[in-house]
Amino acid sequence: MDFFYSIVSFFSSGGVFMYPILAVFAVGVGIALERYITLVIITNKNQTVWKKVQPLLADGDFEQAREMTSADESTISQVLSMGLSLQGAVRRREDIEIAMEESMMEIVPRLEKRTPYVALASSIATLLGLLGTIMGLIQAFTAVANANPAEKADLLSASISVAMNTTAFGLMVAIPLLITHAILTSKTGDIVDSLEMATVKALNVFSRRATRAVEA
Repeated sequence: MDFFYSIVSFFSSGGVFMYPILAVFAVGVGIALERYITLVIITNKNQTVWKKVQPLLADGDFEQAREMTSADESTISQVLSMGLSLQGAVRRREDIEIAMEESMMEIVPRLEKRTPYVALASSIATLLGLLGTIMGLIQAFTAVANANPAEKADLLSASISVAMNTTAFGLMVAIPLLITHAILTSKTGDIVDSLEMATVKALNVFSRRATRAVEA
């Protein structure tokens, strides 16, 4: 209970800037949760689809792979479907690769959507904390200027301590948000890497099949 009261006292003594920092934290957490859940779902869907499509590609069953990816909405299906739609109709590997890269260029922005706002929330929380401290110090020195000389030292130290609360709270908010942004960026990068890996493997299969068809 004492811990709870100390938190309430810390927050209430920080001044009005504590509330916008708290609001920024709430928005940042909301965006981070939405992005993390979305990325986890995308990762799981991609892994499930790849486990089903990879054996079909290895066996050269492009028709069934084409039907499976065209009926699925996962990101990996979108990339593979673009390549499979051109497989057989286009001989050059470069043409299929360009088409799949175009599909990737449409997908990557959707994966990165709103993630930068988490880092932005971290920066805003830090700046709001510093601004709150500066405003608090201005008020403190203004109050001390008109105070009794015998009380100036005690009043100034107490006022500075209160003013620093906003900086401390801003950093408490900013650091977790910054770490969360790094996690989201890493997870997005893993998805992009997996899509590129699937693209390369599919292109290699297409090339081998085209070479065998020419030799036959």
